[in-house]
Amino acid sequence: MRYLTDRKRAIGLGSGSSGTEHHWQFMARSILMGLLVPLFIVTFGLGLGGTYEEVLAYFSRPLPAIIMALALIVGLMQLQAEAQEAIEDYVHGVAGKLTLIACKAFCYTLMAVGLFALIKLAL
Repeated sequence: MRYLTDRKRAIGLGSGSSGTEHHWQFMARSILMGLLVPLFIVTFGLGLGGTYEEVLAYFSRPLPAIIMALALIVGLMQLQAEAQEAIEDYVHGVAGKLTLIACKAFCYTLMAVGLFALIKLAL
């Protein structure tokens, strides 16, 4: 029978030194999403239902384009962070690392495609 203290059992299992940083990042993104989602809904709603030329003229203005771009970027960053937490909790080993890489690549690809489409629409 081994008599180990809780501290000895925990050595090598990782530290909690980055927990505060992750918490503040999640809180900052959540606050930003709380502000951006209503703005996104209003902006998207105002641009909806017009002809092609009206939609192009609407999204050519800076404010709607900036709101849409910020909502896209912050939303996908939050999605990536939430998916990363779930993957780290439930998928381990090489499969976990490959899944993290695929998740990040997917989110950044969606971000690039969305920003390209928005720039193409705005210019």
